[in-house]
Amino acid sequence: RGLRRLRGLEHRARLRDRLRRGRGRDPVDRADRRPSGLPHVGHAGGPQCRGRARAHRVPYGGTPRAGCRGRVVTTRRGPFVVGERVQLTSIRGRMNTVTLAEDGAFHSHRGYVDHADIIGKPDGTVVLANNGEEYLALRPLLKDFALSMPRGAAIVYPKDAAQILALADVFPGARVIEAGVGSGALTMWLLRAIGADGSLLSVERREEFATIAQANVETFTGERPANWTVTLGDFAEVVPAATEPGSVDRIVLDMLAPWDCIEAAADALAPGGVLCCYVATVTQLSRVTEAIRATDGFTDPEASETLVRTWHVEGLAVRPDHRMNAHTGFLLTARRLAPGAVPLEKLRRASKVSYSDEDVEAWTPGALGERVMSPKRARKAVRQAVAAADAQRPDAADSQGSGPVE
Repeated sequence: RGLRRLRGLEHRARLRDRLRRGRGRDPVDRADRRPSGLPHVGHAGGPQCRGRARAHRVPYGGTPRAGCRGRVVTTRRGPFVVGERVQLTSIRGRMNTVTLAEDGAFHSHRGYVDHADIIGKPDGTVVLANNGEEYLALRPLLKDFALSMPRGAAIVYPKDAAQILALADVFPGARVIEAGVGSGALTMWLLRAIGADGSLLSVERREEFATIAQANVETFTGERPANWTVTLGDFAEVVPAATEPGSVDRIVLDMLAPWDCIEAAADALAPGGVLCCYVATVTQLSRVTEAIRATDGFTDPEASETLVRTWHVEGLAVRPDHRMNAHTGFLLTARRLAPGAVPLEKLRRASKVSYSDEDVEAWTPGALGERVMSPKRARKAVRQAVAAADAQRPDAADSQGSGPVE
């Protein structure tokens, strides 16, 4: 252990010396240190731009190209380029996401890091601040962005999003409908799962939530996906008008009262299609389960919840962490039966399958877990999400923009 510590100290000393030697170089010398094929944009010989240019995407496995200041670059591998988002993690585990600019710098109460020290470096590079503080530079993952993006409604956490994709068997090319877009976290997972050949229809009642979701998706992807449609209104009214009966592969309901949408979901789903409901409380779980059974058009619902517990592993000190991602919600899945098919009945079922008026009155929005948000807080979340998207969106003259919500 002492030898490893000594080697680590020597490595830090070499990095500090290298940083001090690089401080005295001019921008041309710094550009010469970049790998070939990555010009120092903004100086003589490099491409110039006015304002914000159109976002471009690098194909998976392709070679990224440098962009102009303000341009959004979406890459998956290769060295960091101008316009790309980078996640800087301190030695204490604090994460900050920055967009690389030629003359930019990341400032914190523990010093600053020049963007020029990151541009041209490979993913997973350790960079030093002016005071010697170390930061790990990585491309941000979707799970990190989902947990830190501006929120209107509560998000679907990564552990639940992964289960939804698995239990609902969301596949490339699928036609998917989600009700309750919220802040757009699950939307981004669904868009990634269905691919370019699939389609996603998101139905949302509240306009401010739809605006936040659109801004968050554009911030992460750099553009508005062409196969994604956001519609304002009630699920039971929107879906019959927007889809043909039996034409949808998967439906995900993340809403306060999913039992009101079971009939519309049954009409839209193709035989064998999957209905997935995400609810927060046991009262919701019980009621939506009985509502699905009452239609006689689905297999018997399967209910589950996902608990994730991380572990502390250091030598022989191996134990569960003191904190964990415990209950966030329940998942309920059922498959659509063919027309005229009769569902198989279980031999045993709970004795009480109906609800009294007192039960219904007890299901208030607060009791069912609806998040209460004041108009002031909703407007603030909208401003934050739109500002983040505008910071990386092309100017109005060169792009189509996010488009109005239908």
